[in-house]
Amino acid sequence: MADTSASMGSLADLSCRDFTCELAARKSVPGGGGAAALAGALGIALCSMVGNFTAGKKRYAEVEEDVLCMMGEAEELRSKLIGLIDADAVAFEPLSRAYSIPRDDPARAQELEAATKEACSAPMEMMRACARSVELLEEMGEKGSRMLLSDIGCGAALCSAALISASLNVFVNTKALADRAYAESLEQEADQLLATYALRADALASLVARRIRGEE
Repeated sequence: MADTSASMGSLADLSCRDFTCELAARKSVPGGGGAAALAGALGIALCSMVGNFTAGKKRYAEVEEDVLCMMGEAEELRSKLIGLIDADAVAFEPLSRAYSIPRDDPARAQELEAATKEACSAPMEMMRACARSVELLEEMGEKGSRMLLSDIGCGAALCSAALISASLNVFVNTKALADRAYAESLEQEADQLLATYALRADALASLVARRIRGEE
């Protein structure tokens, strides 16, 4: 099977150039999951950026406490999403090993089921983190510096893409699970997060576009 992050150290520590080279290579990791986590991290990082340009400004003194609180949570989310780049890659290793077990081995089905469930974990966590990121971007869009409104829109667009991308990595794994109750529970949560937060992120990006173009 393809190489995994164990052979290259932490994917999250690579430069942008090197990460995209690894992503483009004929390897299974990093793949769509790692890219989704990075997109989400970039999205919430823009929320922090707007907060950093807002905090300390007299014009925004009334919302200073709220902005600082958002910045603290945004940094936690950014760190979590960056960590999920490697978590997603690590989860591929046991899945890769399970698929390589001979089909006539009685242990194959059990090991494959366990590894597939584990492979669902990181992308689900990405979706949850991105959903909260959208909420913070909405609030920062209302309270943060007007000069950085376009960055709020960019952050929302990135989080929308991250949510959709992470969901695909959930669904491709739940499809293979024998435990349909477990699979359907994850699918329902993923569908709800998509229906709520991908739409909210898209709406925020569209609102920003209209505002910066003077249409509202």
